[in-house]
Amino acid sequence: MSQLIALARCGSCARSALAPVAAHQRTGSLLVAGGAAASRRLCGVRWLSRHGVRKFGLGDAFCTGLLVGGAVLIGVTAAGVGLTRQRAVMAAERWHGGVERDQQARDEILRKCKHFMSDPVTDINQLLENKEDMRTKMELLILDVQADVCKALAEVDGGQTFKVDRWHRKEGGGGISCVLQDGKVFEKAGVNVSVVFGNLSEEAAKQMRSRGKSLKSKDGQLPFCAMGVSSVIHPKNPHIPTIHFNYRYFEIEEADGQKSWWFGGGTDLTPTYLNKDDAIHFHKTLKEACDKHDKSYYPTFKKWCDDYFVIKHRGERRGVGGIFFDDLDSPSAEQLFKFVRSCAKAVVPCYIPIVQKHLHDTYTAEEKAWQQLRRGRYVEFNLVYDRGTKFGLATPGSRIESILMSLPLTARWEYMHNPAKGTREAEIMEILRNPKDWVH
Repeated sequence: MSQLIALARCGSCARSALAPVAAHQRTGSLLVAGGAAASRRLCGVRWLSRHGVRKFGLGDAFCTGLLVGGAVLIGVTAAGVGLTRQRAVMAAERWHGGVERDQQARDEILRKCKHFMSDPVTDINQLLENKEDMRTKMELLILDVQADVCKALAEVDGGQTFKVDRWHRKEGGGGISCVLQDGKVFEKAGVNVSVVFGNLSEEAAKQMRSRGKSLKSKDGQLPFCAMGVSSVIHPKNPHIPTIHFNYRYFEIEEADGQKSWWFGGGTDLTPTYLNKDDAIHFHKTLKEACDKHDKSYYPTFKKWCDDYFVIKHRGERRGVGGIFFDDLDSPSAEQLFKFVRSCAKAVVPCYIPIVQKHLHDTYTAEEKAWQQLRRGRYVEFNLVYDRGTKFGLATPGSRIESILMSLPLTARWEYMHNPAKGTREAEIMEILRNPKDWVH
């Protein structure tokens, strides 16, 4: 049991029972019960436990009950009013409960770390010390999602293993790239985590200002921290769709010391051939995740997704959509974090059942060739329009291999290729040009 040890740093002579009370009213010091002759004034206390040594300063307003050896009650006086023994014990029990909850939170973080694909990017002691900080919560979430997705993909691919590649960014931070390549089911599956910080490049700041952010630098410096999990899964079978997801958190410290923060993310599906049941399942699963928090989220972020993943020079969408959002900074960081967690945790249930459904579908050489053409479109969007790719390439010290992990192993471009009317290829093209509501 934790032991509380009162340390007298400025002892005094024996006093009457009333004198130290008056002194306490003036100084906010602690009174130790033990008879009038034994009363002593203490300027501070510290306690020893399995968490180490901590010092408590004693203020004017309130001094909590203390225990010595877990048994003997130390009398406490607050603003000259003596607490009863029972109330002091209750206060001590509440304090002890807080310590226990603190230890439980630490144990939970350590338990989660065992599930991750690799150790956290941030030092574990720093995460434990700042367990209530949003940076800590988000880093633990993205590592958890990375592990969930990698393990689900490895299982469906017959026990294939991911290459786990830790990398360090000399400007600050680093990441963990997990890649499965040339598997039985997946041609290339990558799930990246990055936690980077430093000073934002002018090009990256310009990109953000173009979205309406008023970023005020000091001496040309904009300290930032960005973290996220991003993934693109390219299956071999053209009847299994490609999926992409990304969930991220951003902080910037402006010239006046104020911090700006926001969340972004989304999940979207890119099939080679249209399967309406797959699209309905995918969108309904995402809608359920959104509806837990705000029923306006899904229709708003579904439209945002349709409008964002547009290959403008082709006049077509990249896929059948999903959800997409960026620059979210209200209603509160905690509420948005819970929303992001729900969406990120929906990745496995929205996608793995579709993969399992089509694992053994047969396909022709012509269908494989169409898949390669559609992958060419995927490459065009990612290199020309994607915000994440552009931000990564504009950030000094970025890891290019991780940024371009989203590109497929193989793709194809043919001159003036147009599918014939009435074909399944023409069917998916119609959807890509005219997005559909899949849940009503």
